[in-house]
Parts: sequence; structure tokens; C-alpha cells
Amino acid sequence: MAVNFGAFFEIPVVDMERAINFYQALLDIEFERGSIHGYDMAFFPFDENGIGISGALVQGDVYRPSIDGIFLYLLIEDIDAVLRKAVELGSEILLEKTEAEFCFVAEIKDSEGNRMCLTTRHQAG
Repeated sequence: MAVNFGAFFEIPVVDMERAINFYQALLDIEFERGSIHGYDMAFFPFDENGIGISGALVQGDVYRPSIDGIFLYLLIEDIDAVLRKAVELGSEILLEKTEAEFCFVAEIKDSEGNRMCLTTRHQAG
């Protein structure tokens, strides 16, 4: 059986507008609003011809923000800039920027109480 890992992610939110404002300011992106199975959703930008997975912020009775669940890593270009912006937006830094073999990682608590992991590749030069 062939399995494609990482098809779609959902980030639970309590306050959709607050979460949208947080992630738009943090990552300089725009969301597309929608609904699936009656749940309010805000979809992250996605290029269907690109590499990677897409996801959404989701609000509903089965969605409960937590720092104890799955660790989702967002690949970003400038981890230092995003960490500074996270602090400006009131985030708690759960793991300061740390060097790994091929990348840097960090973790923040988002506006809804979720653990959000950040990663960036080492820069050449």
C-alpha cells in the first residue's frame, strides 16, 4: 500500500479572527475562508503545483488547542524574524532557536494555545 504522508493539517482555534490575525501578521500571508462539515475554516495559501502540504485554522466543538499534541513544523525563511514577530504578537517562546544538523528549529505558543514549531534550513555562506 502506497501512503502519501502529510496531505493536510488542521490547527484548532478558539477565536478564528484572533488566530487569523496572529498568523497573517506572523507569516505575512492571507487566508481563504471556508467551511467543511459545518466547521469554520481559514485555509493557508497553497500552490497546487508546489511541494508541501496545505492546512487550515479550524474552529468547532471537536477542535481543542493544545501544546501537548502533534508537533507541526512550518518551514520558514527567516526564523529570527518570525520569532521576533511572535514575541511582538504576545507569543510565548517554548524553545529558543536551536541548531540541528541541517536546520534551525524553534517553538512558540500561538494565539490559541497550540505549540507551533518553526524550522529553517541553514543559509549558505
